[in-house]
Amino acid sequence: MDIRASDEDRQRAVASLERHTGEGRLTLDEFTTRVEAVYGARTLHDLAAVLSDLPAEPATEPTPKDHRELPLVFGVAIVALVLLVVVMALR
Repeated sequence: MDIRASDEDRQRAVASLERHTGEGRLTLDEFTTRVEAVYGARTLHDLAAVLSDLPAEPATEPTPKDHRELPLVFGVAIVALVLLVVVMALR
């Protein structure tokens, strides 16, 4: 028994087709044909068949930049808090 595809599954498949078309793996005609197949797909197996000859999407991992933003946000918050305390003390 195959699992039914959701609208979100179809949207992910179309987004993948858009990326592959942008990278030159599909022509516009192939893209159009495959998008029609995606919207006609009833199961996840049907969706997988539309994408089967294309490379898998790379998993997105957090970049080191993502880890550096949190200390920066805390630093800005601390500076703002110190300034607030100084301004209130002067009043």
